[in-house]
Amino acid sequence: MPFHSSNRGRARGRFIARSALLLATLAPALALASWWNNDWKFRKEVGFDLSSAGADVASSVQDVPVLVRLSLANFSYFNDTKPDGSDFRLVGGDDKTPLKFHFEKYDPQNQMALLWVRVPQLTGGAKGEKIYAYYGNASAASAADVAGTYDVAQALVLHFSETTGAPLDATAYKNNATESTATLSPAGFIGGDAKFSGKESVVVPASPSLRLLPDQGLTASAWLRVEQPQQAVVFALTDGGKSVELALDGARLVARAGGASVTQPADLPMGQWHHVALTAGAGKLTLYVDGAAVGSAPATLTEIGGQFSVGAAAGARFLTGEVDEVEVAKTVRSADWIKAGARSQGIDSPMVLFGADGQREGSGQGSYFVTIAKNLTLDGWVVIGICLAMLAIALVLMVMKALFLSRVEHANRRFLADYRRLTGDPTVLDRPGEDDLDLDEAGSMAALAAADGYGSSTLYRLYHQGVQEARKRVGGKNASAARATVLSAQSVDAIRAAMDASMTRLQQSLTSRMVMLTIAISGGPFLGLLGTVIGVMITFAAIAQSGDVNVNAIAPGTAAALAATVAGLAVAIPSLFGYNWLNTRIKAISADNRVFIDEFVTRLAEQYSA
Repeated sequence: MPFHSSNRGRARGRFIARSALLLATLAPALALASWWNNDWKFRKEVGFDLSSAGADVASSVQDVPVLVRLSLANFSYFNDTKPDGSDFRLVGGDDKTPLKFHFEKYDPQNQMALLWVRVPQLTGGAKGEKIYAYYGNASAASAADVAGTYDVAQALVLHFSETTGAPLDATAYKNNATESTATLSPAGFIGGDAKFSGKESVVVPASPSLRLLPDQGLTASAWLRVEQPQQAVVFALTDGGKSVELALDGARLVARAGGASVTQPADLPMGQWHHVALTAGAGKLTLYVDGAAVGSAPATLTEIGGQFSVGAAAGARFLTGEVDEVEVAKTVRSADWIKAGARSQGIDSPMVLFGADGQREGSGQGSYFVTIAKNLTLDGWVVIGICLAMLAIALVLMVMKALFLSRVEHANRRFLADYRRLTGDPTVLDRPGEDDLDLDEAGSMAALAAADGYGSSTLYRLYHQGVQEARKRVGGKNASAARATVLSAQSVDAIRAAMDASMTRLQQSLTSRMVMLTIAISGGPFLGLLGTVIGVMITFAAIAQSGDVNVNAIAPGTAAALAATVAGLAVAIPSLFGYNWLNTRIKAISADNRVFIDEFVTRLAEQYSA
């Protein structure tokens, strides 16, 4: 079978292109892991799942305050932090951008913490986005930013985490409550909560930031737990005869604003915590329960700028139950924004995932490798860099060669199965006009493979060569007429010689580029040894120049020098294993080729005998 230099050139081009692509893929894995600031020893990976199997948030949302609940179940390193958690830093997924955050509660003694962090963007439907919580810096001052955790649209946030006095607003607007008769309990749904027994309320006075403007809208939410049906107000913004309120009508929630009302279609399960919210704006009133919209209605909205109350409205319809995390925004939050907030704040949050714990190199066990890296000289880095490049090339070659051999073996099995089923003329499987087809690792036989599945078969290449040589000698006659034509012994020998020549060329294709593995096997250790010798020479030269001889002066440089030997062995060992495995498979294919030539020539001679 003819092999053309142009085909070889195209194959080499494809090989180089694929090698470059695989090297680009391997590069991040070879790079050192990033670390935001070396003053911090540890970090915790926190991920977000907005897919349908997690929080089920379809569209992207911005500036959501996400609650991260730390406990022994997901964070067992409270002893590595400062007692007040002031060494915590929250950093974005790029490991560069600091995020705004604050603790609602930090209790290392009981090993639990409630951390609020403002996430700039959460991609809808995605799973895998993450941020990092850094800790472990005894000299760090607190960087918590309570007000910065919320965007400018957030006008009120009541955590109810105070132990005395009226609840305080966590936002920058400082819309603190001025009246509060509710009982503040430290054991709430999220930290502390407010308990109402049918006669208490919490009142936040009117302010310019806390009002409903029809062109901007309003969003209000809270966590609620009640034990029995009742006629009561959960929260309300009232201004004379105008109001926006969320209330209980028996066992169902009702949102009211602008002359419209939206009633929950099903009873609210009693004795459980539920996230409840309403939005009023753009001529519509919408009610949300546990992050999902349960109803909406058209509403004619006017400006309302009165006081905001929790647990009652204008001294009437007092609530019996518990309320936590009351939030008001002077805008209409999207449905997915509300859902993301609700799904991140639950005790068993489907949105917040906890990943691996990290430790900075240079602290603890990683210090030895950092010491070696710091003591490597330029020549050592050059040798190690060459070894890493050789290793990457060897890995690419082994993967591509293994895939290529697998295609050849599979195609050979298919062809041999079809050939074994022939009972008459052994040449009927041949496809004329394929002389220009070549066999290479880049897949130039795709067209033939699509036609009959023999595209990468070495047996078919030999068969095709033998059939073409035989047809030259029988004048292109069909099988029945060809029986009158006798192939002489010289013709049979000529056919065998042509097939042997094709087998030699196929063998060259099978073993192409294997020499690169032998170079890695033999050259890697010698390169490593060269780096080691040079490194040791430099170390002793430095000692001789300084005149300081001690173990502490010798050991780091020697260890760094030996790192070059390790790099050389890291190239040679996998290359040796891969070479032996691939070579064994190539030998098996070559043996099949030889057996097939003998079998085919014998069968051909028998078919065209006298």
